[in-house]
Amino acid sequence: MTTAHAAARPDLTEPSEEELVARARAMREELLARQEEAEALTHIPADIHEQFLANRFYDMFVPRMYGGLEVSPKTFFTVCKELARGDIGSAWCFTLAANHALHVASWYPKEVQDRAFGNGDFRAASVSAPTVRARKTDGGYVLDGTVDYCSGIPYSTWYLGQCMVEQEDGSAPVISMFLAPESTFERLHNWGGSTGLKSTGSESIRFTGAFLEAHLVIENANMIDIPVKDGTVGSKLHGNPMYAGRGLLTFTVSLASLAVGGLYHALDEFELLMRTRKTPLPPVQPRLYDVDYQRHYGAAWTKIKTAELALDGVIAQHMEHCRATVDGTREYTFVDDWSLACAVREIIVQLWETLDHDLLRIIGSSSMRQGERFDRIFRDMSSLITHRNAMLREQAFRNTACLLLEIPPPEAR
Repeated sequence: MTTAHAAARPDLTEPSEEELVARARAMREELLARQEEAEALTHIPADIHEQFLANRFYDMFVPRMYGGLEVSPKTFFTVCKELARGDIGSAWCFTLAANHALHVASWYPKEVQDRAFGNGDFRAASVSAPTVRARKTDGGYVLDGTVDYCSGIPYSTWYLGQCMVEQEDGSAPVISMFLAPESTFERLHNWGGSTGLKSTGSESIRFTGAFLEAHLVIENANMIDIPVKDGTVGSKLHGNPMYAGRGLLTFTVSLASLAVGGLYHALDEFELLMRTRKTPLPPVQPRLYDVDYQRHYGAAWTKIKTAELALDGVIAQHMEHCRATVDGTREYTFVDDWSLACAVREIIVQLWETLDHDLLRIIGSSSMRQGERFDRIFRDMSSLITHRNAMLREQAFRNTACLLLEIPPPEAR
């Protein structure tokens, strides 16, 4: 069983969306200064978490009905980007505990939302892999199993996941979605051995004979493909099309926002080194005035800005799909969600290539010593690019072709 991580909230006034972004930007220097501490803890320090609470960052996707801020996806992901410009790992720990309020508010009935959001203390890690088994019992389900890579779980009060529900008639188990309070699972405290992203709090959790009430489990529901035609429970309940979205794209956008912020962080460090170090070869001069360093800086800035603008465009397209599916103009389909997620995955890949080609190759070995800022940037981004979402790029290309051409995938032929 985990312990609660709620903190006092001295300021419950409602900040504007611009103020939320400004608050995130104001925290960048502290996050940067405390990277080593966060890595040692394997998650964000408790007082940083309390600042996130006080700044109301965790409330951004919580509906107004429950005292939340209900901000636009663009604002939420801009805050994530600004935090990642201070420290990717800490921002990751925050983002993947805060972003799933959007999904719970979209897909779960009011009685569940009343319970999850009612006390003003909602945060939920989530993993789409259905590694938990569930069996029906009187009034609900009993869960058993372990889930790895639960980013943000150290400060989560809930867990949103998927399980395989055993069928009483002996037929194949069905994939189902569940929402579990923190009292039902055990944190295994096993994070920190990765090359990078050490401060993301991506621990495993274990369910052992855990009982969940029936309304917390939605059978035959795959969070990667929740149908949203004509809107959802959440869009009707809250009167906001933001809650009529699908799941794959918003998760991928979360990772891309962190990558954009991380690359701006790398560019900030590259600029600092341009201003404080000299060229390694004659004519020896400050890197700031060297035409090659200038070219690398300009190339990196242009590519990062292009990625940022492309990501903003995808978020805008997502909201257009949400509005259209609510008003009946056009269904927000699985193909829409999948293809936009593929486009966002390319943003992540191209940001990694920008780091490698335009910055890392000329940064110098002294900047890659253990504990140096560029060492951590490299480790975090290399772990991001090997995340399962990015790793499935080639398979996603094939699946995209089959979806767009309306032909069955090879395994179905």
